Amino acid sequence: MKMYRIQFQRGLSLDNFQSKYGTESQCEAAIEKMRWPDGFQCQKCASTNFYIVKHGRVKTFQCNSCRAHNTLTSGTIFHSTKLPLTKWFQAVYFVAQAKNYISGMELMRLLDVNYSTVWRLKQKLMQVMHEREQCTKLSGRVELDDAYLGGENPGGKIGRGSENKVPFVAAVQTNDQGHPIYAKFSPVKSFSHEEIEAWVNRSLQPGTTVVSDGLFCFQAVTKAGHVHQREVVGKGRKSTDMDCFKWVNTILGNLKNAITGSYHALDFRKYSHRYFSEYQYRFNRRFDLASILPRLLYAAVRTGSRPESWLRLAADEH
Repeated sequence: MKMYRIQFQRGLSLDNFQSKYGTESQCEAAIEKMRWPDGFQCQKCASTNFYIVKHGRVKTFQCNSCRAHNTLTSGTIFHSTKLPLTKWFQAVYFVAQAKNYISGMELMRLLDVNYSTVWRLKQKLMQVMHEREQCTKLSGRVELDDAYLGGENPGGKIGRGSENKVPFVAAVQTNDQGHPIYAKFSPVKSFSHEEIEAWVNRSLQPGTTVVSDGLFCFQAVTKAGHVHQREVVGKGRKSTDMDCFKWVNTILGNLKNAITGSYHALDFRKYSHRYFSEYQYRFNRRFDLASILPRLLYAAVRTGSRPESWLRLAADEH
């Protein structure tokens, strides 16, 4: 059996991680370099002259010009954290190197912190991933499908008529060799023509060829100026048996198994955009596993403060 090179990558080992980020001073140095790669610059007056003041364990940069205080973590995802940075970096490592998902309970035990702390930490990291993935646009050939996820509703409708499931668009870009390159999972209010047209406009590059099962709302693809290849799935055909939908079906199945295998109680309707983005973030960067951690750390430094009150809002309330 031929070895699949991407699956057998070494990634970033725990020993390598510990050697780079095992102490608080190493984590501080990493954040400082990511935040000010050319040296400190005051957020208020842009001066580069400063001196360092320690308030307990909090490292503060005080500007010589305007006397403004700039803490190392202010304006980052770590803003006002009471956790040691080593705990944050460990969480980033476990989330970044996981093949599927790592649940809050599992992360709580690995980090040895309480669950409410882990919930905030995990939601913040997923939000970082979500904001990075917002700009992802697919191109070339894209397999498109409508899908649902969420809790069961005994006695209710199933499939497209379910009252208790979150509808979302699943899309996979393939290359000329037919291999999957990027994926995008996007919650939608419904599978209406207007919703799909809005999704197409923000998710596809001009000139994309879209392969779908012919669901009526997917006609919006053509209206938006893209090529639409309709492969109608009738009574005598199953999309899972059709090669044109091979990768969207495979990756969608992997996503569903990862979610149901890792989480047993979550508010999926409210936070689905973050759970989708976490899986999507790792999948779209799987060609270089070792780089996912430093890239996620850099994104965390650049994302900005996201307090718990903000995190608890649904996606459409932001």
